[in-house]
Amino acid sequence: MKTSSHDAFAALRHQPFLLLISANLLLSTALLIQTVVIGYQLYQITHDPLSLGLVGLAEAVPFIGLALFGGHLADRREKRRLMQQAGAVVVVSSLVLLWAMLPSTRETLSRNALLMTVYTSIFILGLARGIYSPTSAALRAFLVPREIYANSASWSGTFFQAGAIAGPALGGILYLAVGLTGTLVITVVMIVANVLLIGRIPPQPVAPLKSGGGDLWTSLREGLVYVWRTKILLYAISLDMFSVLFGGVVAILPIFAEDLLKVGPDGLGLLRAAPAAGALVTVIACNWFPPTRRPWETLLIVVAGFGAATLVFALSTTFWLSIAALFTTGAFDSVSVVIRNTLLQSLPAENMRGRVASVNSIFISASNELGAFESGLAARLLGTVPSVVAGGIGTLLTVGYIASRSRQLFKVRLT
Repeated sequence: MKTSSHDAFAALRHQPFLLLISANLLLSTALLIQTVVIGYQLYQITHDPLSLGLVGLAEAVPFIGLALFGGHLADRREKRRLMQQAGAVVVVSSLVLLWAMLPSTRETLSRNALLMTVYTSIFILGLARGIYSPTSAALRAFLVPREIYANSASWSGTFFQAGAIAGPALGGILYLAVGLTGTLVITVVMIVANVLLIGRIPPQPVAPLKSGGGDLWTSLREGLVYVWRTKILLYAISLDMFSVLFGGVVAILPIFAEDLLKVGPDGLGLLRAAPAAGALVTVIACNWFPPTRRPWETLLIVVAGFGAATLVFALSTTFWLSIAALFTTGAFDSVSVVIRNTLLQSLPAENMRGRVASVNSIFISASNELGAFESGLAARLLGTVPSVVAGGIGTLLTVGYIASRSRQLFKVRLT
């Protein structure tokens, strides 16, 4: 199929790629709905910010522990089947969450037993994501021609951000409309649909390995060494990790919604959706105006903007200003995602993509899930608003430090 690098819809004309990002849209939306309603329910039960942070920790630990092995498998196994198997595990963990949140179960189990069941289910989900995430990232590059990698990265980000908008918004709406149990039933149906949709993607050949590359530990080390030596990759994913680790506020939004802004679960849904709305608008624009001409300079600017917008959110006492600040954080973050995904598809060899993607996945999980734990812990120790102010300042300091160590990367051009 002939495509043009100037065709904004080029990647969407490849049906297997469209199937993949549609399946990922279903999964990400379902998991975000779960996160919103489970987080809100846990805070209702405990009124403890740390209980929200522990949700992120319960998912991050298994994900980080398994992601490198997931990348190893992705480079050696048929990727579609591997993703289906991981998706089946997500279905099982979601069914356990559904059971735990049934009114009869909540009445029967003690508070500690209920929390342990929830965290265990999320732990299992984290294991599955440790396989699914690097495999999906590695598969994406096989489904489109190399000349439209940047376009596919933009559309992949577009669909992801659409889910990131729909998930939190639907979480609040469904919670009010059909209750906690009904909402979790819907998420299970969506995850099953993800598994079925992945099955429609044609099997892709496994890239041949280099001689002597079959040993597990050698394989894992190759992925780590590649990222360490490729400085633009190393610094790009480090920037993302530390900015979201310090500046991320998503995990503690229930506190802002319930105690500070007093907007309830529907307001929480809007707060959770605001960053993704900003990201969606921006990432769609990236399909026509790719941010990869001066990737490093652009990356530093948008991450600094993310930190500044986080400070505005921390100090805001008005709901709509808070929404606008979160919208802006998402807009800046989406540009970072497009640049990073283009690098991940363009630079590694075919038989390295899974392992390189797994390293990136570990950094993302460290920023998102461990960042959620850090947010909950910091909110408990410093107070909610001071912890977010400190995070915004930490993001700006990180940008300054990495910029001072990476001046040679300002010359890099991708398009």
